[in-house]
Amino acid sequence: MTQDTTATDPVLASYRASIDNIDAALVHMLAERFRITQAVGAYKAERDLPASDPAREERQIARLRKLAEDAQLDPDFGEKFIRFVIDEVIRHHQRAKHDK
Repeated sequence: MTQDTTATDPVLASYRASIDNIDAALVHMLAERFRITQAVGAYKAERDLPASDPAREERQIARLRKLAEDAQLDPDFGEKFIRFVIDEVIRHHQRAKHDK
């Protein structure tokens, strides 16, 4: 098979189109999530609150691990993903506090 089998394989083309749509949705959902967490960071900075909330983060991770299990997604992968997102949010909150 050639590298571009999409033109000759309609089943593969359909799968790839669905993957592309899902990827686009993920990007838009992450963008919206970061818009909201940016507002949270500004709020925390204005009130001199800590950038991170370890107790909430652990509750979120436990909740999302359960959601991953229910969705038949590897919970370890789900945790790695959400930890990456949380770490990035905390970095933004620290920057907001520093820029205050």
